[in-house]
Amino acid sequence: MSRIGRLPVEVPSGVDVKITGSHVKIKGPKGEMEFTFSPSIELSLKDNEVIVTRPSDAREMRSLHGTTRSLIQNMVTGVTDGFQKELQLVGVGYRATMQGNNLVLNVGYSHSVEVEPPQGVSFEVGDRAQQVFISGIDKQKVGQIAADIRKVRPPEPYKGKGIRYKDEYIRRKAGKAGKVA
Repeated sequence: MSRIGRLPVEVPSGVDVKITGSHVKIKGPKGEMEFTFSPSIELSLKDNEVIVTRPSDAREMRSLHGTTRSLIQNMVTGVTDGFQKELQLVGVGYRATMQGNNLVLNVGYSHSVEVEPPQGVSFEVGDRAQQVFISGIDKQKVGQIAADIRKVRPPEPYKGKGIRYKDEYIRRKAGKAGKVA
């Protein structure tokens, strides 16, 4: 039995869950999310808990069991608390600014890079324009847009300049060794 899949997903008060077949619609204070899962996985709502069950121990069913439960848990967490990623800009002159809803990055190129947020995701620039906060209700969208922004100027190992996640460790390399006489 899947250790993650067998755990029930607790539905807090203020969150409405509707299950119709393999389609789940979750509505909460921060927004609304819906998703269609594999029809072979069974979902049920009992005592403010969503229970995910699988029909057999086939390999595909075992993998879908835990994945389905995790996705439902992320949807419930998203509509109640939301998700947030923090990026840091490290480098001389590296800064981020907001232009309407769009994020404008100046990260050492001859041009500035403008990033438009997808629906349901918002950007915020911290003090000193060295921090970027990405927030939204969909964990996958927030993580993907954070990865796309990081890809604009990934951190390099020699000086450590670039865009990195808040707690990311950058393994540093030594530069060229000088001539030894």
